Amino acid sequence: MQREAMEFDVLIVGGGPAGLSAAIRLKQINPDISVCLIEKGAEIGAHILSGAVMDPRALNELIPNWQEKNAPLDTPVTRDQFTFLTAKGSMNLPNFMLPACFQNHGNYIISLGQVCRWLATEAEALGVDIFPGFAGAEILYAENGAVRGVATGDMGVKHNGEQSAAYQPGMELLAKYTLFAEGCRGHLGKQLEKQFSLREQADPQTYALGIKELWEVPAAQHEKGLVMHTAGWPLSRDTYGGGFIYHLADNQVAIGLVVGLGYSNPYLSPFEEMQRLKTHPKIASMLMGGKRIAYGARALAAGGLQSLPQLEFPGGALIGDDAGLLVASRIKGSHAAIKSGMLAAEAAAAALAANRANDALTAYPEALRASWLHDELHTARNFKPWMAKGLVTGSVMFGIDQILLRGKAPWTLHNTNDHTKLMPAASCTPIDYPKPDGVLTFDRLSSVFLSNTNHEEDQPCHLQLKNVDVPISTNLALYDAPEQRYCPAGVYEIVRDADATNPRLQINAQNCVHCKTCDIKDPTQNINWVAPQGGEGPIYQQM
Repeated sequence: MQREAMEFDVLIVGGGPAGLSAAIRLKQINPDISVCLIEKGAEIGAHILSGAVMDPRALNELIPNWQEKNAPLDTPVTRDQFTFLTAKGSMNLPNFMLPACFQNHGNYIISLGQVCRWLATEAEALGVDIFPGFAGAEILYAENGAVRGVATGDMGVKHNGEQSAAYQPGMELLAKYTLFAEGCRGHLGKQLEKQFSLREQADPQTYALGIKELWEVPAAQHEKGLVMHTAGWPLSRDTYGGGFIYHLADNQVAIGLVVGLGYSNPYLSPFEEMQRLKTHPKIASMLMGGKRIAYGARALAAGGLQSLPQLEFPGGALIGDDAGLLVASRIKGSHAAIKSGMLAAEAAAAALAANRANDALTAYPEALRASWLHDELHTARNFKPWMAKGLVTGSVMFGIDQILLRGKAPWTLHNTNDHTKLMPAASCTPIDYPKPDGVLTFDRLSSVFLSNTNHEEDQPCHLQLKNVDVPISTNLALYDAPEQRYCPAGVYEIVRDADATNPRLQINAQNCVHCKTCDIKDPTQNINWVAPQGGEGPIYQQM
């Protein structure tokens, strides 16, 4: 069965804030530009997970009357609180000592998934063709090497590679320019970086894993508009990360933990650390008597300015988190995604107006370098490298960087690969995590259930092993199989025969919430995450 083909002026891969904003901006500039957007989730917003506190600056530029249009930014931040936690105590940092990056006056606590759904309605009203449930599976190249579009994944392929009765070939979606907006660690973006050597002049990207739960809590424990961040316990001083507790409307509280993936102890489990966070008296008092209603996890790119790849290549560009455009010190990426989508759209529209096609959109990175977004990234550029040096040193040095030097230090620190940081298990101390109580703390499987994750079982595994021997010969032997612990969804298990012999890796791909942690943290880079059939994975409603 041959693949059908459709042609557009601009193709956008990914229906997050970057992709949707690019689509909207293209149609604002010229309604006659044909724009197609594909999204691997079953619906727009299904795979979107973020804290999230949103800076509306970019949205103000994209849709100035967003309030009149009932955008779901309806919980303005009323109070900031930054708390250092110890095992049993806590200390609030006075607000006058907070660096500007932790001040959220004028920002909004949101569900980014709901914001994306609203952006999608705006895009469709302008004439954008949006196709959820279609995953970009393959990059299509012209004879001269330029990107000419993507092919969506085949449907109805069995686990053994054979075609089922429900087989449908993917479609070729061709365009004069293709914008990749897959989010953090996009699997096509990763291929493009290699194909065009986009990382030649950049530091390695460095990542964190964000794990989030949504709770409904008693009204007496709720303070609408409160933004609380934590540092310290339960993470050790040498592990970068921190907690967040955001009070939305309707007695809902978003709580989460961000753990830098440069940690060294292979026994560390970000999921279990998140469960421990909720047991702290300061946090537990907000949640007791409440109900957990949603769960999810997603990696985020934290490397900042020095880890940005080259953004453009013949036939397209990287935008949003696919490029690593997140301001880590502010824990904010949605405004950066929107701005980058707008800038790329403006460059593409200008190229189309000049009758160009499938060349490099050099105006896009030039415009980004001249924008307020670049200024933000430059101010925050030393955040992750400082914090990688430990909580105390990192906090002090970044405080000096931001408060005394105002982000204008005459030096730029550099990032290194996360997957190289694990130490052998034999040299590390196992961490004794308590069993879940089913009240404040839970196991992985009951958590994944709340993410509405589903994958057809009889399909090729989307978690590919480059070498099937490595999980046992290297990962188990040296690191006690860290994939069992860094995955927040229970995808990876070491199983043995009844007599405890013959260890082997079992991959429960149906549980995967598409966080990409395995693709990032595996010490031998043996796991390659690729998109499963379109429409599969989590279906987040309010995350």
